[in-house]
Amino acid sequence: MKLLYFAWLRTKIGIAEEVLEPPGGVTDVAGLVEWLKSRGPRFADALGNDKLVRVAVNQTYVDGRHPVKPGDEVALFPPVTGG
Repeated sequence: MKLLYFAWLRTKIGIAEEVLEPPGGVTDVAGLVEWLKSRGPRFADALGNDKLVRVAVNQTYVDGRHPVKPGDEVALFPPVTGG
């Protein structure tokens, strides 16, 4: 699974992208985000408020119930505002 971090999430976590394999029990976006939070204080801080994090799987916005699987590209970023 390829994870991409954008904007201030990238700054707080300290990396722009990584390839990893979550534990077998991680089957949806909500589970993935919870597992990522457990990876350390930088992840917990950056992903702590679900309302401030949007997720796209394979370039489509999804909610926490959306399934994730090996080979997916998962992008995490703050909500985008227009102007």
